[in-house]
Amino acid sequence: MIEAKGHGGQVQFDGQYLTITRKGFLARATVGKGEKRLHISQITAVQWKPAGAFVNGFIQFTVPGGNERRSSFGSQTSSAAQDENSIVFTKQQQSDFEKLRQALDQSIAVQHAPRMAVAPGAASVADELTKLAALRDQGVLSPAEFERQKARLLGQ
Repeated sequence: MIEAKGHGGQVQFDGQYLTITRKGFLARATVGKGEKRLHISQITAVQWKPAGAFVNGFIQFTVPGGNERRSSFGSQTSSAAQDENSIVFTKQQQSDFEKLRQALDQSIAVQHAPRMAVAPGAASVADELTKLAALRDQGVLSPAEFERQKARLLGQ
């Protein structure tokens, strides 16, 4: 499970579901208090703006039928703070969000990869990669071992 706490909310990702949780006054003042849960298949893109020395960054999740709006120059982060599919973060919180983004990018790629026909009872390459990624995320496999197994599966 990957968790990242931002400014006005937190995000959890378990490999299948992304959960955005908002609590407290700041949540009520922006998009509202509560929890939103998205399956990885619902997320089509992840927008990323890194935090700078004087400005916060954000991560935004695009879903089909979503109502994202184009921000004007200089107001991207303040617009993201009003979006229910975005979490704003500080420079100190950014590393947790980078890990989250990396895991999401990989899971989205696996989810949207073309499925190959497999014999009944046989696992697809995408299924095997998903299992390997889960083992890596749980700490069972080292990142190097994960990369070796992934290369083996992909025939590299």
